[in-house]
Amino acid sequence: MRKYVLKRLLISVGLLFFVSLIIYILMRSLPTSYVEAQARTLSMRPGAKSYTDWLLQLQQAYGLDVGIVPGFFRWLSNAASGNFGDSWAFNVPVTQKFTEVIWDSFILASIALFLQVMISIPLGIHAARKQYSRSDYAITVFALLGISLPTFFFATVLKLIFSVWLGWFDLYGKVGRDYMQLDAFGKFMDVSSHFVLPIMTLTIIGVGSLMRYTRTNMLEVLNADFIRTARAKGLSERRVINYHAFRNTLIPIVTILGGSLPGLFAGALITETLFQIPGIGYTGYQAMVSGDIPFTMFYMVFLAVLTLLGTLIADILYAVVDPRVRIR
Repeated sequence: MRKYVLKRLLISVGLLFFVSLIIYILMRSLPTSYVEAQARTLSMRPGAKSYTDWLLQLQQAYGLDVGIVPGFFRWLSNAASGNFGDSWAFNVPVTQKFTEVIWDSFILASIALFLQVMISIPLGIHAARKQYSRSDYAITVFALLGISLPTFFFATVLKLIFSVWLGWFDLYGKVGRDYMQLDAFGKFMDVSSHFVLPIMTLTIIGVGSLMRYTRTNMLEVLNADFIRTARAKGLSERRVINYHAFRNTLIPIVTILGGSLPGLFAGALITETLFQIPGIGYTGYQAMVSGDIPFTMFYMVFLAVLTLLGTLIADILYAVVDPRVRIR
C-alpha cells in the first residue's frame, strides 16, 4: 500500500507539472488581459503616458516581460514557496482571496453531496429491487430529469417559482438588505435562506447520475449467483440487500464520490454565478472574465490538484470496500 501510494504521488507530481505548464501557456496566450485593459484605462487620463508605455510598465511590474517558458518557471518557483502573487482584479494576495471565498463553496457542496447520497442511493436500491414497477419508472424519470436538465435552466426555474411567484427567497446574493441589523441567530437564518435554492439546484442536478449508477450496479449484483445462494440459505431479504448486494455495488459509487472531491472545494461556477454566491466558483469566473492571470492560474492548478487527489483516494478506497482488489 505504501509503495503504491508513493508511486501514485510521484506520477501525480509529474502530471501536475505538465498540466500547470499547459494552463500557464493558455493564460499567457489569451487575446486580452487585465494588464492591457488597465493600460488602456490609464492612458486615457489627462496628461498620461501612452498606451504602449503603460503596457510595458505594467508587464514589467507583473512579470510578463519575459517569454512563456521563463515566465512559467518564475511562477513555478514562487508557487513552490506558497507565493502565488497578487490578484489583479481584487488587489489582494491570491491566497488571501482564496481563504475568504472557499468556505461558502465548501458549505454548499458538502450539504449538496450529503443530500445527493442520502437521496440517490436508497432510491437506486429501491428501484433495483422493484424493477419495472411504477416506483422504478418514477425514479428513473426523476434521475433522467436530473441528468438532462441544464444547471442554468433549472436554477432559473427555481428562482422564478420560489423568488418571483412565491417570494420566499431572494433572487440572488448571500445576505439580505437588513443583514447588519439582525442578531447572530437572525444572520445565520438569513444566510441559510439564501443558500436554499443553490443547494436545491446542486442536489437535484447531481442526484440523477449517482441514482442511475446505484440502480444499474444493484441490478447486476442481484442477478449474481452468490445472491441466489444467500437467499437459498434462508438469509433475510434485508441482510441480502444491505450487506451482500450493496457492498458489491460500492466500487462504482466510490468512483463517483472520489470524483466529487474537486466539486467540494472548487465551487459550482454556474450555480454560484447565477445566484451570485461569493464562493470560489463565482470568484474564479470573475477572475477569468477580467483576465486575472494570477488568480485564474491558482484556481486552475487547484482544480488539477483536487482531481488527482480524488482519483488517488478512490483507488485506495477500492481495496477498502472490496477485499478482492489488491493494489500494487
